[in-house]
Amino acid sequence: MADEQEETIWKPKTALGRLVKQGNVTTIHDALTHEEPLREPEIIDELVPNLDEEIILIGGSPGKGGGKTRTVSKRTVRMHKSGRRFRTKSMAVVGNRNGLVGVAEGFADDTREAIDKARENAKLNLIEVRRGNGSWEDRGTEPNSIPFKSTGKAGSVEVEIQPAPKGTGLAASDDVKNMLQLAGVEDLWIQSRGKTRTRENHIRALFNAFKNMNKVKTTDTIQENTGMIVGKV
Repeated sequence: MADEQEETIWKPKTALGRLVKQGNVTTIHDALTHEEPLREPEIIDELVPNLDEEIILIGGSPGKGGGKTRTVSKRTVRMHKSGRRFRTKSMAVVGNRNGLVGVAEGFADDTREAIDKARENAKLNLIEVRRGNGSWEDRGTEPNSIPFKSTGKAGSVEVEIQPAPKGTGLAASDDVKNMLQLAGVEDLWIQSRGKTRTRENHIRALFNAFKNMNKVKTTDTIQENTGMIVGKV
């Protein structure tokens, strides 16, 4: 029993992991902005133990009477000189419902392992989501939307997100809505163009919109707590 407990103890293999284990890095913000790269999912488990997750239904199988039944994995085929080689792909979204979200895919020989890898990769791909209030009327309340408009693209899909007043809600597909909720965004206007039925690209495009929003350097004249821009960006 003691041996089993000893095997579960995390032993960091990277410089950032050791800093977290020693208590020198204590917040997820410090870990994500640290000069050392984030390469161990255990770092996220240590700093954000309350992460939730969603597995995106990216696969499909023929249903009875026609149509498709959505599945959590998709089998891919790669041609090799020795013949066809099959792999299973899954996609996961993780978030703490309070400004953190991560998206990634995982590849393996079987579905369970692919899901586990997707979950671990999503933790390593975690980002902070810039949030704000969607209108002047929401000033002083908890951030419910984003501070300004942003766009993201993946494959043929392009997503544009805009701040929305409190009570607007999320008019989006279930997968997109789940991702926004995991990020802690309650109200948002979303416009999607392209082949949005390709769920992987739709989710990636939304994730890229969040990443592009983080790249915008703002001045002190942007009031992120109201979501309104009153100066230069």
